[in-house]
Amino acid sequence: MEITKYPEHLAIIMDGNGRWAKKQGLLRALGHEKGAQSVRQVLEYCVEHHIPYLTLYTFSTENWNRPALEVKALMELLVKFLRKEADELDKNNVRLNMIGNLERFPEKVKNTLVGVIDRLKDNTGTTLTLALSYGAREELLTTIKRIAQQVEQQQLKVDAINEDIIQQHLYTYDLPNVDLLIRTSGEYRISNFLLWQIAYAELYFTDVLWPDFTKKHLVIKIERDDLEKLANNLSKTMLKKILLLAFIAVCSLVNAQEEERISLGQGRKYTIGGIEVTGAKRYNEQ
Repeated sequence: MEITKYPEHLAIIMDGNGRWAKKQGLLRALGHEKGAQSVRQVLEYCVEHHIPYLTLYTFSTENWNRPALEVKALMELLVKFLRKEADELDKNNVRLNMIGNLERFPEKVKNTLVGVIDRLKDNTGTTLTLALSYGAREELLTTIKRIAQQVEQQQLKVDAINEDIIQQHLYTYDLPNVDLLIRTSGEYRISNFLLWQIAYAELYFTDVLWPDFTKKHLVIKIERDDLEKLANNLSKTMLKKILLLAFIAVCSLVNAQEEERISLGQGRKYTIGGIEVTGAKRYNEQ
């Protein structure tokens, strides 16, 4: 029996690589490299449990403000990850997607990313979306401009603008809204990530640093939560059944007593303890 309801769209803010490296006495770049192993773990979990959509906050628009050496290391790591994992992604029927603004990325990164996306485009399993040079405010601003342009060109009427129109112009136009958003490292912030798409999502914050995040943490969050909900629901159901049975028993007893009282009142004969009772008087009056 399937007792776990897996999310349709899981999104993760992968935070804590730098702090993990600092704790280990390592360079920040090595923290990002270790974080790539957590990406593999999470993706494997999604493939194993048929979670259709996984979106990872890989590189934000604000990340361009980091030291140039760290940004360069992140670019190299992205290229390395894509080239190394392409075969495995294809083997697991994973489709690769990207949201954000690629204009600022080096040609090497863009060419590698576009090449892998094209290679995996016909796969039908989990869709892995990398948010690269992504910011939700920029996404919404771009969306507003596109819609305004259509209005200006008389391709769209103002009164026709609704949530569906906005959804059609977002970077995530072909993705469902997020069901579960996870942020690691103990920070309780959204950090400009998928602001429109997480309107009804469950938000889960964990103190675990991203490089330490594994499948077991997803099991704890998704599967244990559902087991606890199931246990609570079963407890409530059992209590309801017990109360219902008690109510039925009481009603049956009252009903039987009422039928006895009416029958006695109608002059029917009963033998109770060897004594014949009849007439309109109640038994205790006889």
